[in-house]
Amino acid sequence: MGLNMPAKTVVFTSVKKWDGDSNRYIASGEYIQMSGRAGRRGMDARGICVIMIDEKMEMSVIKDMVLGKPAPLISTFRLSYYTILNLLSRAEGQFTAEHVIRNSFHQFQYEKALPEVIQKITKLENEATLLDSSGENDLAEYHKLGLDISELEKKIMSEMIRPERALLYLVPGRLVKVRDGSTDWGWGVVVNVVKKPPASSTLPPALSAPRNNYIVDTLLHCSSSSSENGANGPRSKPCPPRQGEKGEMHVVPVPLPLLSGLSSVRISIPTDLRPPEARQNILFAVQELGKRYPQGLPKLHPITDMGIEETELVDLVHKLDGLEQKLCSHPLNKSDQSEQQLSWYQRKAELNHEIQQLKSKMRDSQLQKFRDELKNRSRVLKMLGHIDTDGVLQLKGRAACLIDTGDELLITELMFNGTFNELDHHQVASVVSCFVPCEKSSEQIRLRNELSKPMMQLSEAARKIAEVQRECKLDVNVEEYVESTCKPYLMDVIYCWSKGATFGEVIEMTDIFEGSIIRLVRRLDEFLNQLKAAAEAVGEVNLEKKFGLASESLR
Repeated sequence: MGLNMPAKTVVFTSVKKWDGDSNRYIASGEYIQMSGRAGRRGMDARGICVIMIDEKMEMSVIKDMVLGKPAPLISTFRLSYYTILNLLSRAEGQFTAEHVIRNSFHQFQYEKALPEVIQKITKLENEATLLDSSGENDLAEYHKLGLDISELEKKIMSEMIRPERALLYLVPGRLVKVRDGSTDWGWGVVVNVVKKPPASSTLPPALSAPRNNYIVDTLLHCSSSSSENGANGPRSKPCPPRQGEKGEMHVVPVPLPLLSGLSSVRISIPTDLRPPEARQNILFAVQELGKRYPQGLPKLHPITDMGIEETELVDLVHKLDGLEQKLCSHPLNKSDQSEQQLSWYQRKAELNHEIQQLKSKMRDSQLQKFRDELKNRSRVLKMLGHIDTDGVLQLKGRAACLIDTGDELLITELMFNGTFNELDHHQVASVVSCFVPCEKSSEQIRLRNELSKPMMQLSEAARKIAEVQRECKLDVNVEEYVESTCKPYLMDVIYCWSKGATFGEVIEMTDIFEGSIIRLVRRLDEFLNQLKAAAEAVGEVNLEKKFGLASESLR
């Protein structure tokens, strides 16, 4: 973006980009803007565009990207702390904030969409009235029992698969049930359990997930397309066979949290699983067990089989037993028509839920939601010392008013809690790089000693701010907030570059593209200049000098 130089060829190293929320395919407008650089005026009859693809991509996706219409203009207006502080710094801040919200493009689009919402509600209500509603009370009770049982089973299973409990039972030949989100793999057979090395010993505990360190190599019934192109060709992600497809057994690495059931049944597996016949025989054995136990394979009992005696878990198991007995004795449990009636009821429940959500959307003024959010965010600013009880801007708030490139709450917390006072300007540049968005490195991150302590302080400050926001009724996941604000992927690179290492030396330290490093350093320089201005505004002379030196060392 913003590049103005002639090029004969444009190469896309990836068709996905991180947009702050998700790793998505580039939009049509973005593709046209970037590929449009190809072809030098007066020199080339046409420009060349090369797209490098390293994973399966549907034809419809590439067509939309190359030939699609520009994305519709949709407001993403949000109340940031930077916006609130800058509005409060002016007279009558509270009124001005509401005035801005009322006259925003976001509010205009919301009000414009209301007639379409009414039309949609009418259509859904008509569909709901056409569905058979006889015996609805019984169906509602039966449906709720099923949902409650499913929820309890998930809670019990999450306790059973804790490594210290489950590893003893995950022996070769054990049948386990695997579910990956909405994909139900059914029963598979354990081959081996492997413990992955932790990502980095220098990272704070919040940034590592020890439960995900165990991989269960499991024989699963896979679609034949999962192994197309042979051992040396590209493989698509394994997926269960489609309805009617024969499929074949393959060893799939399954993260421990994806196990949704542990059976008490074990089968014998051969030592050599390379021959397809050996794996296919295991598939026949699993299918035979399914016929022998039509009600489902017997499962390991957390109390009688695994000997777990924690009071909370015992209570959950007893509660589950009671619900299962109720389900068995329910009149619909053995009714021939129950399946069809239940599917109708579920569809009707889905329609009614959607109708209620749309009506709620109409009732809840968007303006009121923004008012509530403004109130909660103002409470956060008071608790963190940016404004006083009367909403008057304090020293901390004056500094945050000047910062919009990174997380203004977290960076001002580090400025005022003394974290930067103990660091030299090279360390400052390295720590501040965590605030600048960059692509994720797939390499293990090992921070040197002079960076691991500041990283720990950054993580602790992020946790404190996340907890304050939760306390003030804002929808913030503490762990996700810590992870999203503490991105140490280029800390080492920036530290060495600031200290005078050559570009050739620093690009050997990471697998992140050279262009991405350059972009991050330029944005980091801009961020450091904002921090320098913020430090000057609040009279922090030493910090102002440090941020200035850090910026100079990068340039």
